[in-house]
Amino acid sequence: MTGLYYEEFEVGETIEHERRRTISESDNQRFCDMTMNQQPLHLDEEFAGDTQFGDRLVNGLYTMSLAVGVSIPETTDGTIVANLSYDDVEHPQPVFHGDTIRVQSTVTDKRETSDGERGIVTMRVEAFNQDDELVCEFERTVLSLKRERAEAE
Repeated sequence: MTGLYYEEFEVGETIEHERRRTISESDNQRFCDMTMNQQPLHLDEEFAGDTQFGDRLVNGLYTMSLAVGVSIPETTDGTIVANLSYDDVEHPQPVFHGDTIRVQSTVTDKRETSDGERGIVTMRVEAFNQDDELVCEFERTVLSLKRERAEAE
């Protein structure tokens, strides 16, 4: 377990996640297949080539899911009770096959639950490509374990 307990999160702290991922055509294809998203902008090279992007785009939900996955070891691995919400999702730049994604999370808010047993933590998650262009950002709110409760169980 490498995640943080509620008490260990600090508002204003930015966590730079070390893991990166280069997105392949196969990654995008499999994600589209699993989610039954057959948008030609993601899958049809000829169609996508005639768009303003000039090439197929990686499914934005894959990019967001990847950003969450990359962030888990240093934030919520083994210390989360539940993901509560994903809000204010934006994709300011497209992602293409072969782009390498890195992620950072900034803690924007935290508060105890009404019973004081757990904590709610909100993070701004940002994903960047290899050129340091912001390609996806969103708020992730989680219900987090408190250390003393976890150790008592």
